[in-house]
Amino acid sequence: MNVLPFFLLLTIGLVVAPAAAEDRATRQPNILFILVDDLAWADLGCYGHPWHQTPHIDQLAQQGMRFTNAYAPAPICSASRASILTGKTTARLNFEFVTKNEPGRQNLDMKTQLQAPPFTLNLPLKETTIAECLESLAYETAFFGKWHVNTHHEHYLGWSPTHGPRQQGFEVAVEDFGSHPYSWGKKPPKTIEKPNEFLPDSMVNRATEFLRQKHDRPFFLMVSQFFVHTPVRTPYRWLTDKYERLIPADSPIRNKRIRYAAFVETLDHYVGEVLDALDQSGQRYQTLVVFISDNGGHPEQTANGPLRGSKWNLYEGGIRVPMIASWTNHVEPASTCETAVVGYDLLPTFADVAGLKINNVDGISFAPSFGNPEWNPDRELIWHFPYYHPERGFAKAQTEIGVSDFAVSRTLPQSAIRRGKHKLLTFYEDDRIELYDLSSDISEQHDLSQSKPKITMDLKEKLDRQLSNMNARFPTPTP
Repeated sequence: MNVLPFFLLLTIGLVVAPAAAEDRATRQPNILFILVDDLAWADLGCYGHPWHQTPHIDQLAQQGMRFTNAYAPAPICSASRASILTGKTTARLNFEFVTKNEPGRQNLDMKTQLQAPPFTLNLPLKETTIAECLESLAYETAFFGKWHVNTHHEHYLGWSPTHGPRQQGFEVAVEDFGSHPYSWGKKPPKTIEKPNEFLPDSMVNRATEFLRQKHDRPFFLMVSQFFVHTPVRTPYRWLTDKYERLIPADSPIRNKRIRYAAFVETLDHYVGEVLDALDQSGQRYQTLVVFISDNGGHPEQTANGPLRGSKWNLYEGGIRVPMIASWTNHVEPASTCETAVVGYDLLPTFADVAGLKINNVDGISFAPSFGNPEWNPDRELIWHFPYYHPERGFAKAQTEIGVSDFAVSRTLPQSAIRRGKHKLLTFYEDDRIELYDLSSDISEQHDLSQSKPKITMDLKEKLDRQLSNMNARFPTPTP
């Protein structure tokens, strides 16, 4: 098998220890990575949602391991995806927000105490992605779906000809919105009344076609879904009728939640199509499948409870996400892992199962958990969000961040660290610190920073030291 020489791997930013070629050939699995957009931690049936029906994803959880303390690397899309792709924190990447059309800074509708750092527009080509790591082991690499780590090219979410998937290690990559409302333009599809009927999704079809092809090499396929990101619009009358019956009449924002439930079930259907194609290819037994969301749920569409907060902030609702791993004879079926893991662990995990040990990234491999759900390394998880949100309507946004309040709140520049059961948040406007015991207070309602000063000081020192070592960017006083 052709493998990049050691000195060349050093030049792309990683220190690696490849397994012996003969060992690697017998152990390399295919890897199917399904990244979904804005799916809340409790949105799936297998995570306890009372009415969302997600049979295909639930079956994946039955076949593998459900992680209950999995985290996105960021509470917002581009930053989270950049971190996932590279195995590095957003602080180290200096990529903490969403990409834009052009360089600049935040321009809010009211004056704030601090000024956020300039926007980062593109994931730098010097960064080594999952695809480039696996490409070095002769993997066939393919990408379909939402990229969102380059400046918008020609249209919203358009792939850059200089910083798109093909420039970051993916041999096969086709830009396609599929059946998501992003693709509708001014011509929404006709209403569909017939039960169990779904529109063809061209992006998903490209992925399933790839899976059904004959592969002479192990493959890494990344299916990056646009669902369940807004706009939440659905042509499936049969689905909205179903959830009209299932969702209690007194539920807050009921009409939105009916459409959102249809959206979640639509996502589940398309994930099922991908998994069915993998089964039909005869390669399921030799394929590691990982499913994860890029951040928490949109507060105006779904309840993130029992978690506090939502997409855009560093309370649990913004960063704790569903994650499932399945791999026949390697991952214990119907198992649960409560160990805290994070999206920037994916690169070292995928490299690990492929036979490549990687240093010089911030993540670690969680592959040991596959055979031992009690695996629990001694480590900290880091988040860094030196921005304000929302950019539009900040002045009118709610000042308090609650639990399932279905409101967009003001997110202030902040960072967070989790070690064991304790999580600390620090806010840069007023140097406020909050400490929570997530084992007894998953909703982050009881600040322990005053009653547990030693733990607070220790975590704050660790957070400051790590951010300094990562050359993190910080907000500065507003001129």
